[in-house]
Amino acid sequence: FFVPFHNLRLSKMKFKLNNVRSAFNAYFEPKAVNAGDKPAYSGAFLIPKDHPQLKDLEKAIAATADEKWGAKGPAMLKTLKAGDKTALHDGDSKATYQGFEGNYFISARNPVRPTCVDADKTPLVESDGRLYSGCYVNVVLELWGQDNAYGKRINATLMGVQFYRDGDAFSGGGSASSDDFDDVATGADASADFV
Repeated sequence: FFVPFHNLRLSKMKFKLNNVRSAFNAYFEPKAVNAGDKPAYSGAFLIPKDHPQLKDLEKAIAATADEKWGAKGPAMLKTLKAGDKTALHDGDSKATYQGFEGNYFISARNPVRPTCVDADKTPLVESDGRLYSGCYVNVVLELWGQDNAYGKRINATLMGVQFYRDGDAFSGGGSASSDDFDDVATGADASADFV
């Protein structure tokens, strides 16, 4: 479901995407992706090619182009897609990253921290460990058309993330559980020296 809304200088389209897999999360601390970038909160969201909302997402991107460029919207969108300059990308182009191959993905950033909530809408903080790389989330995005000195694109701003369900953590994500350790508080192991 998407809803167009306007302000004086920028047309934006709000879109909620359900049950997508989270990757490269920076929801609680802003990070710079490339050298020279300003740190921002961000995430990539993996979308199966048979996802039930994919057609609606593509319509929202087309509507964003129409809002930004008017009658030139369809032609501009065709050009942007050809140059991979929309927020929706083919994951096969990033097949070296776990989980991307065979899916689409949408990347979103925001200089402002997104709202992060659990399945029951309870606010989450990083130490809760619920929003990890590999879990499934619902995400609220704002799609918007860029036309400035940095070029023409259709971007996505990350507005909020809701934990939806667990998934296998991607390599390098997550942390150990207490069950991964032995109890060494007593006995010979407690005083063992390691060389």
